[in-house]
Order: sequence, then structure tokens, then C-alpha cells
Amino acid sequence: MATAIIDGISTRYEVLGEGPPLLMFSPGGFDATIEKWSTQSVYAKIKLLDHLPKRYSCIVFDRRETGQSGGRVERLTWRSYAKQGKELLDHLGLQRAYVIGACMGCSAAAALVAEWPEVVERLVLYWPVGGAKYRMQGHARFSEHAAYVQQHGFAGVVAFAGMTDKSFGGDPRGGPWVSVVRRDKAFAEAYTKLDPDAYRLLMTVTARTLFDRDTAPGAEPEDLLRLDIPTLIVPGRDHAHAVSAARYFEECFRRADYWDIPVEQQTDANVPARLLDFLAGHTDK
Repeated sequence: MATAIIDGISTRYEVLGEGPPLLMFSPGGFDATIEKWSTQSVYAKIKLLDHLPKRYSCIVFDRRETGQSGGRVERLTWRSYAKQGKELLDHLGLQRAYVIGACMGCSAAAALVAEWPEVVERLVLYWPVGGAKYRMQGHARFSEHAAYVQQHGFAGVVAFAGMTDKSFGGDPRGGPWVSVVRRDKAFAEAYTKLDPDAYRLLMTVTARTLFDRDTAPGAEPEDLLRLDIPTLIVPGRDHAHAVSAARYFEECFRRADYWDIPVEQQTDANVPARLLDFLAGHTDK
């Protein structure tokens, strides 16, 4: 594992394999660590990191505010997450890369390609988050954390973080900076000195920014519709990964390749091969 300072934030990353660069925005919701490519639900089944590094230099990293990466108390946006990926490419001296987003990583990848299309060779969106239930759950999570801060104060959040290994997605009481609070004493001390009123407003605007639609969040459709980048979309099907979110991206990308495969049929036997064929351009229509 290596560490780089990206946008002023410590970022844990690793490059696996050899070949053309493949930037990978991790799954795992608000716990998007490198390990989730091997342990999280469907990703443990399809085993992408057993296959993709055989042909690509896979750039994997802990998203900011997760795992061993650092964070900064500020309004979080999809651009914030996309910028981390873009500046990690810059750090590695790479002007262009293939890109895969998974789960919440799909929205970060969409934000990346919308703002910096020149760096993306081909794009894979695997199980995009979205849908009405996802939006409502996202707002509820931020509201629950804000209520916990109001009741227990920032010191209470710090104490809670030390008693659990849960992420913000696993237990909203810890908040979106819980992993940084847990690991970094200086960050935790500064956290306890924040202005409660300003923080409450920050939670409201961040929730409204990240979960602003009942489709797939991440980028405006007008920005995506202007792109000419081959994009493979693989749907999930649950309350956080609505099929409608994947179909929305299909509508927004002019060169979309929508793989209409049921979740139960997505396995180690077919998914890695399909992704590799797409990345190589073998399945272009």
C-alpha cells in the first residue's frame, strides 16, 4: 500500500498488475475501501481483482473519509470524490485511463467523466446507486446523524466512534467523518470544536447535494449526453441499486452498452470476461 496527499487529503492507494491504467472507484457506500472489491456482496462473488490485474494496472484506493484515507469537514459532493480520482491519476503521472465505478463509485465516476472527459478512455458503471428509496435513505442517514450531534455533541460522536467499527452507512450516528475521527486524534480534537449550527446546515446541504434526484446521482444529464465515451452499464437490483438508476445512465450515455443480465446470473464465470472484452473494445457495436 502507498499513501499520497491528494487535494490536501491523505489517500491510501495501491496499483495492482501491469498494463494500461484502470482507475477503480470502490464500492461499499460510505465505506468505500480497497478491500470492498474482494469482500462486499456481489464483488466477493465476481472477484474482479483476481482477473483485471492480469491485463491492466488497477489503481484502487480508499475513498476520502473511508478506510485509511483522510478527510476534511466540508460540503461533500460527487465532484469531491471525482477530484480525488483525477488527482490520483495526476500523482501517478497518468493523462488518461480506463475507469470503473461500482456502487456509489459509479456516481463519482460519472462526475469524473462529466468534468474531465479527456482523461477517460472507456467507462464501466457496475451496479449504479440510485432510485427513490436510495434518495430517501440518504437523507434519513444525514438527519439521524444531525440529531445525534444535537443530543450528544461532537464529543459524543468522538466517543461513539471509539466504541464501534461501523461506517456512516453501517450506523449513521457516527457521521460521514467517523473513520477519520476514529483514526486521527488531531482530526477528532478539531472536530469537537466545530460550530454546531454551521455543522447542522452542512449536513442538510450535503444530503441535498449527494441525494438530489430519484435517478442515479453524480452528474447532470446534459453533461453526460455530450460525451462520446464507450460506457458499459451493469445493473443491480435492490433498494440502493435500483434498475432505474442503471437505465437512466443508459439513456444519458450516447455510447452506452447496457448488459441486461439478472443479478443472480452475475458470477465469476461471466462478469470479468465481459468487462475485459468491453475494455478491449471487442464488444463494440
